[in-house]
Formats: sequence, structure tokens, C-alpha cells
Amino acid sequence: MAQEEYPQDIVMVTDEDGCEYMFEALDRIETDDGHFVALAPLYDNDDDAPEEDEFIVLAVQEENSETFLMPIKDEALLDEIGALFEERLAELYGGDEDEEDDENELKD
Repeated sequence: MAQEEYPQDIVMVTDEDGCEYMFEALDRIETDDGHFVALAPLYDNDDDAPEEDEFIVLAVQEENSETFLMPIKDEALLDEIGALFEERLAELYGGDEDEEDDENELKD
């Protein structure tokens, strides 16, 4: 079977059950804790996509010249990295209005 090639910002993720999912790589960061990526799910039909933007954060691990995306099991680290991505993505994609709404919801 021929290997499918995707644009650099499209990532195919295969879960432990062999199911494949397509994501758009929104951003990548490196911290003292490792390499991380923020991925947004891609949908075959725009009607299937949620109204609100969503993304997942995974740790990037390399082993024997292969790249693996792994869940972050440490909740505190996940929260910290997720907050970094939220800030960076707001700057990149202009999410200032959403941040104000989130702050107002927290005050209520």
C-alpha cells in the first residue's frame, strides 16, 4: 500500500485500536518538560464540527527515529501546557473576544 502524503500541518493519528483520525497541527512548543503539539480534529463534513473551537494537547516522543504522540498523564503539566497553547493560539488566531467571555463566565 502506498504511503499517503499530507501537507505539513495535517497529522494522521492511529489509536491503540487501529482507528485513524486526522488532525491539523495548530502549534508546537518545547519546554523543559518536553515537546508538545496542539491538534485540532478535522471533520469530513463541516456540519459535524462543533461550534466552538477545540484542540487537544499531546506530548511528542521520538524513539528509533519514529515520532509518537502520547497523552499527558500529569494533570498539572497538562493544565500548564494547555494554558500556554491557549495564549499562543489566541495570539496567532485572534481569540481575544473568547478570552473576555471566559473571564466573564468565571466571575458569574
